[in-house]
Order: sequence, then structure tokens, then C-alpha cells
Amino acid sequence: MEMSDMVIVSVDDHIIEPPTMWDRHLPAKYRSIKPQWKERADGSQYWVMEGRILQNFGLCAAAGRVREELGSESERLDQMRAGCWDIKARIEDMNANGIVASVNFPTYVDLDGSFFQSLPNQENALILLRAYNDWHIDEWCGSYPGRNIPMAIIPFWNIGAAVEEIKRVAAKGCRAISMCDNPSLKGCPSIHNAHWEPLWRVCAEYEIVINLHIASGARAPHASMESPIDCWIISMPMAIANSAADWLFLSALDRYPNLKISLAEAGIGWIPALIERADFVYGHHRAWTHANFGAGRLPSDRFREHFLTCFIEDHFGLRNVDAIGEKNIAYECDYPHSDSVWPHTPERLYEGVKHLPDATIDRITHANALEVFKFDAIGMLGGRKHCTVGALRAQAKHVSTTPVSFGGVHPLPPGATPRPVTSGDVAKVVEALNRSAA
Repeated sequence: MEMSDMVIVSVDDHIIEPPTMWDRHLPAKYRSIKPQWKERADGSQYWVMEGRILQNFGLCAAAGRVREELGSESERLDQMRAGCWDIKARIEDMNANGIVASVNFPTYVDLDGSFFQSLPNQENALILLRAYNDWHIDEWCGSYPGRNIPMAIIPFWNIGAAVEEIKRVAAKGCRAISMCDNPSLKGCPSIHNAHWEPLWRVCAEYEIVINLHIASGARAPHASMESPIDCWIISMPMAIANSAADWLFLSALDRYPNLKISLAEAGIGWIPALIERADFVYGHHRAWTHANFGAGRLPSDRFREHFLTCFIEDHFGLRNVDAIGEKNIAYECDYPHSDSVWPHTPERLYEGVKHLPDATIDRITHANALEVFKFDAIGMLGGRKHCTVGALRAQAKHVSTTPVSFGGVHPLPPGATPRPVTSGDVAKVVEALNRSAA
């Protein structure tokens, strides 16, 4: 297969929510609680929602920046590439990058929507959460059918409301939710508690994919404030391993054989070690732990039946596809985050997969994702010939992908002698923004 013939679907991208997002999706009687997009005297922009101020974090809006600015805080929309927040520009950036379809996670309201859990008026929180989903499904995804895969946020801290919201968005064609990877860290019962049974049941009934994004619950710790920030960036994807092991031992996966779990932004190279270790522990310790995966079954069997993983660039993982399972691997672009290789996804991805059979390349680059998410992008867009890297890039010849300087707040002071940026440097910038927001 040639690079231009690949079809690429990303199961992990992100949205910087735009100022217009609430305009069409809050009923008139609730306009008094409509979040407001504000600008300070210094030009910085932010959301105000139920009296709370929401700021952007610069690593979330890095697409198109010169590399020296990847860690800069974007305080304004014009310090970001328009594709971060404008759906028309996003489609153009997807075309330029050869991406036919994408799953998009929130930014301002947290990856799993848990910002709404913190609002004191939970009645208003539910109204705003539903409006967010309507904007995401009807406007962000609906504006260009076949290009973005709808994914809802749910009030997982309110099990009854969560079940009802899943039913509501499923009726709109949404077959995915974003959920905290460890709800016990956010004041909820553990996933092994019977409390969650209605959620597993409704997800199975409506074939809803449960997306667990890194840092939605268990976050990678900073080794120290003096540690280079690189250390935290390196360990962040693999930090979900603890939660992955927890979900692997979720007994509901046996009660509901069609439940699917997607580990977003987690990488794949560590997966063989995880499932090999899980099989060893199960065989060696189950006499006293009483874990039970069924006669003749191993944790690795459950993993291959229920889990989808993804990668940005993972040559080691792609040399070990058999150890992971070729049906368990998908691609992620991570646009517009700082790890994304936009606009060079096809080139970088092809280097990693070109040694594989064409059928396996198809599985990893798009077929697994479209199958798990029940999303027929190829059919909606008129066939494969319209969905390839070559076909999409032909539509984007007018799109400039040259890196530019957007400015913003860098962790090192202007004019400072270059040195390794530390976790403490980044923490100080975030704290300063939080103080200005208070």
C-alpha cells in the first residue's frame, strides 16, 4: 500500500470550545445561565460558567506553532490555529493531514465533562451538560456528516441522569461517551461497585463505546518540581496503566460481551507487558485472590474482546501487533495538542506501518475505529476513493501548514538564558493564570 492510499481515522482529538457554542443549544427559558465568553483588559480570553472561570492550557492548542512555542499558554483565540475551535477550519486541517474522521474530546469542561460535577447548582449543570452535547453532536459533528464521530459527556456522578443522557444522545445517533478512568478519585464508587450496573447495561443495550482518556482520573504525577517537564510528558500516556488493569478486571465485561472500552492517548508499546503480567498474576495468584475469568480464559482474552488502544507514534508497538491484537489498535492524531505530528500524520504513520500487510494497515489506520464506533465514514462520504490521504490532501492545497509564531506566555521569562523547562516552571504559569482568573 502506498502512503497516499491509506485511509486514516483518529480516535483522539480535541476541541477548544468556541464562543458561539451555546448560542443555538440552550432553550430560551435557560438563557440566564448561558456561559459567557469574556476578555480582560490585557486581552486574555476565558469562559465564565455559573460563576466559575475556565482558562485554556497552552499544550492543548499547540497545532501550527513553531516548536519553540509548543509550551506557551494561548490566552486568546487568535493565538491558536483556527482549526482548534472553528469547525470549517478543522475540516480543512483534517484534509491537509489526510484524516477522514475523528473523535473529539472536550477541553474547558474537562476531558470527561467532570467540570459540571463541581457546579453548586446541579440542575443548571445538567442543563448545560445536555446543551454541550447538543452542540457537539448537532453542530460540531453535524456540520460535516461523516467527518467527526459524535461522543457525549455524561453526568457520571449522577447515575440516573447519566443513564437518561445516554439514551437521549443515542437517539441522536451518538454511540460513544467520555468517562473518568477512575471515578473513585472523583467521589464516586469504584467501577467494581454494583452502583454502576445501570450504566453498563445501557451502554451495552445502545452499543456505546466507553472512552477513557489519560488524565481524566488518574494523572501522571510530576516526579518533582525540579524535574524536566519532559519526564512528565513521557510518563503521561502510560499513567493510565493502573486504570487499564482495573477495567480489565471489571466483571461486567463478561455480563455484557459487547461492551467496548477505548483507552485514549495511552500509546500501545506497554500493552504486551500489561496483558502478559495480567495473565501471569491470574495464573499464579488466583488460588487465593479468587479472580475468575471463566473456564479456559485469561485476562488477555478479555482484553482482546473489549479494548481498543491507540498511538501517535509507537514503532515498538507496531512491531508487536500480534502481542497486542491487530483488532485492538487504532490511530490517534491528538490535534491540536502538543504531541500531535500534524500536518505530517501520513508520513509518520506510514513509516510505522509500511512493513505490515495491507489488510492489517487498513485495520489499524481506520477499520478498527469505524467498526468499534459503529461509524460508516466511508459510506457517508461516497466510498474509499474519497477518503484516502491523497484524495483529502487534494482538497486542501489552499491550506497553509507552515508553522507560525502565535505568541503567548512561555514557562521561561522573556530573555532568560535557555535551560531545561521544569515541572515547577509550568506549574508557576498555570498558578498565575488561575490567580488572574480568581
